[in-house]
Amino acid sequence: MSQKILLKNGLIINGTGNPGFYGSVFVENNKLSVIRNNSDSIEADIIVDCKDKIISPGFIDLHSHTGLTIFGEPEHKPKVFQGVTTELIGIDGISPVPFKNKSELERYIWLDSGLNDYPPAPPDWLKTLEYLNKVDNNVAINIACIIGNGPLRIWGVGWNDKVASTNQIENMKSVLRECMEEGAWGFSTGLDYAPGAFASTKELIELGKEAAKLGGIYHTHTRASLASPENILAPFEEALEISLKSDLPLHLTHYYQKMMYVHEKNIANGKYTDYLGLVEDARSNGMDVTFDCYTYPYSGTTLTILLPHWTKDGGPEILIEHLKSSKSRKKIAKEISRNFATTWLTNFKKSHNKKFDGLSVKEIAEIKNQNPADAMFDLLIDENLGISYVGLGANPQTLHEFVKHPSGMIASDSILFGDHPSPRTYGTFTKIISEYARDDKFITLEQGIKKMSSFPAQRLGLKSKGFVLDNYDADLIVFDLSEVNVPATKANPRQLSEGIEHVIVNGDFVIKNNIHTGKLPGKAVRRGKDT
Repeated sequence: MSQKILLKNGLIINGTGNPGFYGSVFVENNKLSVIRNNSDSIEADIIVDCKDKIISPGFIDLHSHTGLTIFGEPEHKPKVFQGVTTELIGIDGISPVPFKNKSELERYIWLDSGLNDYPPAPPDWLKTLEYLNKVDNNVAINIACIIGNGPLRIWGVGWNDKVASTNQIENMKSVLRECMEEGAWGFSTGLDYAPGAFASTKELIELGKEAAKLGGIYHTHTRASLASPENILAPFEEALEISLKSDLPLHLTHYYQKMMYVHEKNIANGKYTDYLGLVEDARSNGMDVTFDCYTYPYSGTTLTILLPHWTKDGGPEILIEHLKSSKSRKKIAKEISRNFATTWLTNFKKSHNKKFDGLSVKEIAEIKNQNPADAMFDLLIDENLGISYVGLGANPQTLHEFVKHPSGMIASDSILFGDHPSPRTYGTFTKIISEYARDDKFITLEQGIKKMSSFPAQRLGLKSKGFVLDNYDADLIVFDLSEVNVPATKANPRQLSEGIEHVIVNGDFVIKNNIHTGKLPGKAVRRGKDT
């Protein structure tokens, strides 16, 4: 039987973006009710005095890479200490479902192990329904799933770089439909990650049409290879074309102006107004377009993303063969355009490589007395592809323009493993509170909370999350604005955020008085059931 909880006499910032108001929140049976008048007569099992505290909706992260690792770290401390109560997984075209057999699933996990790592035990699911059932009451937060086009392509076409036939596209559409009927929220692409990167625009439009029939969204990491000195925005224009021709809502993930010359092809970064103008123009023409960004100037992903697509044509075994081939290594080295001094590595599993964690490829190459490319290739072989890297990403001079834009929301793009992950994993959401709203006043606190709660809920289609309103789900946080602090830095990223005193997920305390309770009340959030 669930406990009755009264969060008493706090400043309620309810997720609407409107000014906060003083009142209390009563929780019973995973539903909340807002009390604007005196709450002294209300009986509850637990009463929390929220005087001088803020009560807000729990935060919703629409870009997380924790779909596998969360089963090994179900308390999910890096995220719940930021106030995150719901996450979307299956991002960047890389989802844990669907697969025909365990062999294909395990190969896929292997190929992207530098981005998603491994589950603590061999996966015991293949279908969306099986994965979502595994989530229920086994993790601290709620999990929603979107279907990556990578697994769809493996199912319909295979691992190779070839054009999908009409029959193969129809097969992929059928599988996507089944996944969405089992609870997935749409489909995602990561068009820099093979084999999803092998998909044509036409193929993605057809998948989009299928997702649109069931009310899904298109969540995309765009195709960076399209960018050129003449058109830096070409990757996003392709995304808009897919959205327009499939009549599917578009969500551009990690959307920001890059730092100067961090593009792999040494392309200038353009103007931030060009990026925002592209979204504004699309919306003014009636398109449903949103984006997310994170709050740090550092990127983070698998090291294999730096390798040409042809090295992955056929799967992870083929990639290993290329990395061992002197002929292929020379060809790859010529094609890579990368500042190895700002490519910092992490997630080493071998004890003899642990000393390299947090160092740049350039620094490691000097230690190993190799050129940077060869040092990187050898480490990838030794670590069986599972290396992550942190690099320079968003331009810190313009990032706040994306954060405060009315079409933008906040997401972490979080990777929880490795000794030196991007600090955004530990501080993306709390940084909005402590820096963007409280200290720098780029946005109001009410705007910031909306961008982390109701806006992502509405983008995904969650009908009972994201607001502190009567009859909404009891996913809530309580914090003292003056106490919120983000100690995570690039040099020392694995530091939990401070100041989120209480976190309630599905009517149960996950954090109480700044301490994790160890409870795992999280549920799978299913399309259809939870819309």
